[in-house]
Amino acid sequence: MPGQARLNLPVGTDPASVRQRVEAMERILERLVTIPGIKREVGLDAMLDLVPVVGDIAAAALGAYIVWEAKNLGMSRWKIARMTGNVGVNWLLGLASVVPVVGVIPTLLFRSNTYNLRMIKRHLDKHHPETATIEGELGPSR
Repeated sequence: MPGQARLNLPVGTDPASVRQRVEAMERILERLVTIPGIKREVGLDAMLDLVPVVGDIAAAALGAYIVWEAKNLGMSRWKIARMTGNVGVNWLLGLASVVPVVGVIPTLLFRSNTYNLRMIKRHLDKHHPETATIEGELGPSR
């Protein structure tokens, strides 16, 4: 259909395919749109926080997908535990707020999916350097 954006993400299990998928998921969850005026990027994670409880659970499930991909890459148990903790903290911050709009603020400040993507990128840069691409497009983290 005209006017629709399509994501042509690879379905393979190779490190380069995984890198593209987790980068796309992080972008959707943390940087989907920019709020005009303040130029702050907001993603689906923050938008789901506006829906009490169910939104927090859905956002945590989407964040868990990134952790699942990291596990499939063979990352260490310690790193997987840290990544799971990041998703858990984000989930608890969202649940802890009684007023849904206020719950978005911690999510905007603690971007667990971005932290988890950085950990995955460092792992890939070290163990699979051939997956690195040009910074700004899908490039390596520093």
